[in-house]
Amino acid sequence: ISYQEICMPDILDRTAKEFADKTAIIFQGYKLTYRQLKEMVDRFATCLADFGIKQGDAVAILLPNLIPCVAAYFSILKIGAITVMNNPLYTDRELEHQFNDSGAKALITLDLLANRMIDLRPKTKIRQIVYTSIGDYLPFPKNLLFPLVAKKKKLAADVKQAPDVFTWKECIAKYRPNPPAVKLGFEDVAMYQYTGGTTGVSKGVMLTHANLSKQVQQLEAWFPQFGRGTQTVLGALPYFHVFGLSCAMNFGVHSGASQVLVPRPQPEPLLESIREFKPTFVALVPTMYIGMLNHPDLKKTDMSCIRGAFSGSAPLPVEVIHEFERITGAVIVEGFGLTETTPVTHINPFGGVRKVGSIGVPISDTECRIVSLDDGVTDLPVGEPGELIIKGPQVMKGYKGMPDETANTLRNGWCYTGDIATIDQDGYFYIVDRKKDMIISGGFNIYPRDIDEVLYEHPKVQEACTIG
Repeated sequence: ISYQEICMPDILDRTAKEFADKTAIIFQGYKLTYRQLKEMVDRFATCLADFGIKQGDAVAILLPNLIPCVAAYFSILKIGAITVMNNPLYTDRELEHQFNDSGAKALITLDLLANRMIDLRPKTKIRQIVYTSIGDYLPFPKNLLFPLVAKKKKLAADVKQAPDVFTWKECIAKYRPNPPAVKLGFEDVAMYQYTGGTTGVSKGVMLTHANLSKQVQQLEAWFPQFGRGTQTVLGALPYFHVFGLSCAMNFGVHSGASQVLVPRPQPEPLLESIREFKPTFVALVPTMYIGMLNHPDLKKTDMSCIRGAFSGSAPLPVEVIHEFERITGAVIVEGFGLTETTPVTHINPFGGVRKVGSIGVPISDTECRIVSLDDGVTDLPVGEPGELIIKGPQVMKGYKGMPDETANTLRNGWCYTGDIATIDQDGYFYIVDRKKDMIISGGFNIYPRDIDEVLYEHPKVQEACTIG
């Protein structure tokens, strides 16, 4: 690919110019055009600059897939700050580590989490907290009904009075859409994306503007059938996870697609979104495909709108692939990636030869080798399992503040994945196992050690061992 040196905020601006009146985001039926999204991004970027956020400062986002999650992400990047995406399901202990490790100076979160975050703030460098509510952007008549039922259904919460705590909507209303002009360096760090570590401490993966931009350009090259401005992407993978971030949110903005946000990707809301908004491209994890296929609502859902589907994060059972393709008529391709690689490195060809059970072939400009587990350098023959190592424009800069970990993972330009894989005579790759004993639940990595650590804290527990 001959890459364009263009950062994600400039990609949004370009799309907003090209498709100003096209729907950019759909949330529960509420629609925002690309022009409106760009204005919201610019207003919040101006707000962040007024908060004192400067180029190179970190800002944390702790949100499910909501409109402010998308807007805040682009606002932070626009002023040259570094985005830190955090999982809203995390405990205070996990969040405290990530906030402090990243040095985040402001936080955008949800009213349901705001009181906890106000209490956690003194232990961090966070100064301002901005919170949004699920009810902030809803269509009529949902916007009228929401306040009546929200608290009862635990969809909204009262936030206590505290200094430097603002609502998202007041920030958007207060500031004009004229953020300071900042020159972004293509190789500058754009994000700290936290990953689970085998040692139980999550590591901040440093992803650059080039990593993010080149990844969406790689995806565009891989799915040439998807024209610009014609697709509707199902935004169901959490955007705080790098898979959803690149393959739904950033890819959607890059290709001028409409994104349908699903904050709680359970089978029912997924099927409801497909019925109502007819997405053409879906990127999901296996549990989501399986959940939809086994849900009674499937009978009343026309799935034929889906033209392309992408699956990653865990192996997709063969029966599920066949069943999903029978119902939708769509092609489903399995892929593979890591947080350290923004994340996609392999995908089965879309419209080419797919091999069931394989993660496919390396995507454009991505080199891969299978090396000996003993020395990490000897290339192994076809069919023999070894460690998968990767080189490409989507490989991270390193781990934040962890030179030893970085040196262990990045060696002579190769990223050592910790995954055991094989390659067949056609160059298709198969994942055999992790070098580490990780447990995957709902697409999330759970490390036994993390759970052991918590169990050990109980005074009555003498020894603990966690097994998937």
